Amino acid sequence: MADHDLTGFTKSTFTHDGATRRLLRRGTGPAVIIMAEIPGITPKVLGFAERVAASGCTAVLPVLFGEPGRDTDPAAVGWPSVGRSLASSLWQVCVSREFTLLATGRSSRVVRWLRALAAAEHERCGGPGVGAVGMCLTGGFALAMATDERLVAPVLSQPSLPLACTRSRAGAIDISPGELAVVRRRCERDGLQVLGLRFRGDRLVPGDRFAYLRRELGDAFVAVELDAEAANPASALAPHSVLTEHLIDEPGQPTRQALDTVLDLFRARLLGEQPSRTA
Repeated sequence: MADHDLTGFTKSTFTHDGATRRLLRRGTGPAVIIMAEIPGITPKVLGFAERVAASGCTAVLPVLFGEPGRDTDPAAVGWPSVGRSLASSLWQVCVSREFTLLATGRSSRVVRWLRALAAAEHERCGGPGVGAVGMCLTGGFALAMATDERLVAPVLSQPSLPLACTRSRAGAIDISPGELAVVRRRCERDGLQVLGLRFRGDRLVPGDRFAYLRRELGDAFVAVELDAEAANPASALAPHSVLTEHLIDEPGQPTRQALDTVLDLFRARLLGEQPSRTA
């Protein structure tokens, strides 16, 4: 897959609390905030955004790190190029005070900016609320954003923070106890549903993390857990990225079913459509 030239996406910026970041946008209808994984907004992340837009929503992608559109498939660009992209994105994250990589019981500071973005996009796009998808490093951001009642469809795709280097971190997620309590009340009072996706055996997203979310949110946390064998074998990376790198976009494939579950959630919560499957 070659670099994506961003054709079909409009470019803008959003500023909140002194921080200005670039945005990519595609589609019309209620907004879905799509937060990319490391190394950034790759062609496959853009492909997911195109599917969100085709479902009847506005896909909004904040540029949190990396260079949008750059291909990071080792088979296409080689490992040296991939290594440089990963190192650059990780450096941006590690030196920033906006991201919390290791601490438990804390939300990253960038979540405040993302909540403000979601509020602005709700005003701009209308609808009953906003959806959000976080991937890997940003996976837990979608959960922390759900303290705002405008966020009605949070999706946690392979949420990888805090880094699971100890047992306590493996059984936690990057959200403060107070914010988690707010989300729990929304689940109980408003019927909020939190969707989580992971591959079994993924060391970045241990099973203890999903077990923790089940204990905290009960039936409101809906987990889609796939066997490693369901991942796209063409990827040079270990099974991890359900909606992008390891997606097999063919009917009947478990990863395609996971993608359809995500899109059905958006259609049901943002467009009022009857889902084609149970999310």
